[in-house]
Parts: sequence; C-alpha cells; structure tokens
Amino acid sequence: MGEPLLEVTDLEVTLGGRRVVESVRFAVEPGRTLAIVGESGSGKSVSLLAATRLLGGRAQVRGRVRFRGRDLLAAADREVRQLLGRDIGFVFQDPQSNLHPFKTIGRQIDEALRVHGVRGRAARRERVHELLDEVGIADPEHAYRHYPAEFSGGMRQRVMIAMAIACSPALLIADEPTTALDASVQADILALLARLQRDHDMAMVFVSHDLAVVHQIADTVTVVRSGRVVESGPVQQIYRRPESAYTRRLLAASRLHSLADAGEARPALRPAAAEPEPVLTVRGLRKSYRARGRRRRVVIDGLDLSVRRGEIVGLVGESGSGKSTVGRIVAGLAYADAGEITLAGTRYPTAVSDGVPPLPAAARRAVQLVFQDPYASLNPRRRVGDSIAEPLRIQRVPEPDIAERVRTAAARAALPAELLGRFPAELSGGQRQRVAIARALVLEPEVIVADEALSSLDVTTQAEIVELFAGLAREQGTGLLFISHDLGVVAAIADRVVVLGPDGVAESGRTAEVFADPRSPYTRRLLAAVPRIEARAS
Repeated sequence: MGEPLLEVTDLEVTLGGRRVVESVRFAVEPGRTLAIVGESGSGKSVSLLAATRLLGGRAQVRGRVRFRGRDLLAAADREVRQLLGRDIGFVFQDPQSNLHPFKTIGRQIDEALRVHGVRGRAARRERVHELLDEVGIADPEHAYRHYPAEFSGGMRQRVMIAMAIACSPALLIADEPTTALDASVQADILALLARLQRDHDMAMVFVSHDLAVVHQIADTVTVVRSGRVVESGPVQQIYRRPESAYTRRLLAASRLHSLADAGEARPALRPAAAEPEPVLTVRGLRKSYRARGRRRRVVIDGLDLSVRRGEIVGLVGESGSGKSTVGRIVAGLAYADAGEITLAGTRYPTAVSDGVPPLPAAARRAVQLVFQDPYASLNPRRRVGDSIAEPLRIQRVPEPDIAERVRTAAARAALPAELLGRFPAELSGGQRQRVAIARALVLEPEVIVADEALSSLDVTTQAEIVELFAGLAREQGTGLLFISHDLGVVAAIADRVVVLGPDGVAESGRTAEVFADPRSPYTRRLLAAVPRIEARAS
C-alpha cells in the first residue's frame, strides 16, 4: 500500500444545525479507484463536496482532509481554488445542468484551460481538439462549434470528462457519472474513465448508489449510510464477504440491474395467465422531427405494440431510439405523423398537423404518465395531497369525493397518509415518486406509461417501486408500459419486452425468452453492456 493521494479523517459536516456526516474516513492512492456507495441521502456526495470545500459557508466542516500532504480544510481559499480543476477534476451526474446551454462545447473547455493558466488561443484550441478526440468525440473541429443541446446525454458526459481532465489532474472525482445513461453508453463511459485513469495514472473517487456499476471499476469500496461509514475494504472482500446487513441489502438491490450472464434473465413477477384482450394497441406509429439545417429525421417508423390488462410491457433501447417519444404519443402529449392507437376499446387520432392531439376525455382519464424526475414534475409550492387531487379537479369530480379518492390512491401507491400535507422538498426521492404514481392512479387509469420512472432513484428505492408496479399490475389489473434503459430492471418486472433499435423494432416477445436467447445482434449488444457483479475476476 502506497501513500494516499487523498486522505479524509474524522470528517464531520453540519448543515442547518443538523449533523449530516459524522466520523467519515476514506483514502485513495495514486492510480487507484475508491468507490463511495450508499442510498440517496446517505452523505456520500456531501462528504466529497465538504472535503473539497465546495459546500461554501452554509456548512460547518471539521476533520482533516489531506491532499498531497496539504490540509484542504486549513488552506486559504485562493490555494483551494487553484487546486480544483487543475489538480482535482470533477465529473457530475447531470451534464445538462453543468454545461452552459448558450456556449459552444469548445468555448467551455477552452475556459477551463484559460482559468488554469494555459496561455495562447491557438494552443488552447489545439488542446481542446486533443481532449475531444481523447474522450471519443468524432470530428473535434466540427464538435468544437456545437452546443450542449445538440449532443446526446452520453456525448455531453464525454464533454464533462474532457473538461475534468483538461489540466491532467492527479485526482478525478466522478459523482454518479452514469446514473441517467443507458446500459451501452454507461459501459462506454466506464471503459473511458478506466482508460483515462490508466493513461494518466490518476486516482479516482467514484460515487454511486449501484454496486453492480461500482464492481466494474473500483479497487476499494467505502459504504456510507446516514452520514457514517458502515464498512470499507477491497472490492472483492465487500462483494464476497460483506459484514454489514446494509451492504448485503445494497448488493441484493443492485443485482436487480445485474444479469448474471449474457443469457440469463429473471422471470416476470406476475405469473403467466390466459391472455386477455389488449387494453392498449398501437399500430403503424410513425414520428419524425425536422433537424436543424437537414431533412426530417425519422425516430419511429411503423411501430406496433400492445398492452393487456394486468400486463407489464417493457419498451427498451438506447438513448435516441424513440422510446420516450412513444410514451408521450400514447399519453396524448405529442402527435405522430401516422398510425393509430386504440385505448380501452376507443380509437383516437394521433396524427395532427400541429400542437397536441385532441384526445377524448375518456382517453385522457384512461392513460396516465409517470415521469422520470418526480421533483421536476411536481409543483414545489403545492402540498403533495393537492398535487394528487389536481387531476380530479380538472375532471370536475365533486369536491366531497376528492379527499377519499386521494387517500385511496396514496394507499395504493404505498404513500403514508401523513405525507399528504407536506411539500415535495420535504420528501425523499422515493416518496416523491410514490406521489407521482398516486397522482397517476387517482383517475383509475387503464394504462400507466412509466417513462424512465426509476432512473433518478437509488437501487434500494428502485426495488421498492418495482414491487409497487408489479403489485398494481397483479392486484389492480392496471396495464403498464414500462419505458427504461435498464435491462436488469426490465428483466425483473416485464412480462413482455419490445426492443427499439436504430432501424425500428429489433425484436419483441416474452421477456425471459428474448433475454435468454436474443435473435437480434442489437439486443445481444444491449445485454452484453449490462453490469454484472459476478463477471469480474478477482
């Protein structure tokens, strides 16, 4: 064991008079990767932000944080600012929020170089091209002039990585860098980070809630819960002989995302039964968009799918495959170029020249949508009980009936009644998603479209929501169109699966059969990218 590059000892963080981190300690050596894992709110990100002085004056931070022998907590502000970005690089979870929407990619990387003393515009431009090429962005000269909105999520994350390594830092801190990415892009980013670490001999601290992902990249693991370290040690020790019941629970939840081998899939949670008539049928769906300065780009062409009562149908594919677009069209939030949708026996138009399709009121009630980010889809100034009641008021349900229906919907979503009077900011991520599900349930829909409804949640909360959705299908007979990039979750929950590839539907069928013996090379590639806890050699 060498001398640590970063060593954190007895770290304590107090926010708003409440201690959120207590006696946390961890260390990482040059060229090695430390993973810090835990559920949302466990204190893993707060610990790193406090250790690097990024929490600002709102936090009281005590302890010792030594980087290359210097105590960061005792250093002057100017010295810390020089270290951050130059010697310590950061990659955050959401590149969309951390990239300036009105500045080109090239200009933003150029600024990172200029701030840290790289002189000469021509030299910086050449370095930007080198960085874009190093992180796998084709045609750096062309990409230099693009804006973040013109890049996919995976490409934006590559840009963030280019900015983080621009000054060849000794330490890279990656905070949930792959959480919102599909499996193949996630695998690419993990491989990129591992290659860059090897090429630059960087130390890396990798923050995640998913032990299946961490297993692919970490040398040592520190498990954090409620602001305290539960256990730490070499990666194989943690995975093979976890000491803490909490770590074992995280491992069990992470295996929800991890297929043991390329051909294995979990059976659906709902047993097969006689096939009822579809409650939702989509035929010949086509959708295109006009790209800037180009011809229209077709994202969906001739899609057919159906969902039966009490059935969960997974719709999977990489980012840009059109799966979320399908969900929005089915829910009546976007129009199609062609095709027809039949919902609960009523056919409604999907193709209009402009705006949102004029769905019949019955169709609006019969299909409801649960979005990816419950915090963004809930009014922060409205109590959650009122948010659940809002669809009923729009449908002119008599006020005396609303309170009882809200309580019933909350109970079906396993949302405690005492939370109905709170605001979204007072709830955890899992609780907020239960509010979103209760709001979808309050109109007693025939079909729920869940659009990446788990991707912003930690793995243990995801497991709870998976059980909730499975129960709704099994006990209430609700049909569920489950849109996700996470094939492990789809394998655990879906009865049937439709795989959207670059050329349309790659294949479809019973989930266990498709995942056990995929016919399409595209499906095989998606399955190969799923993190596998058991796949890494010691």
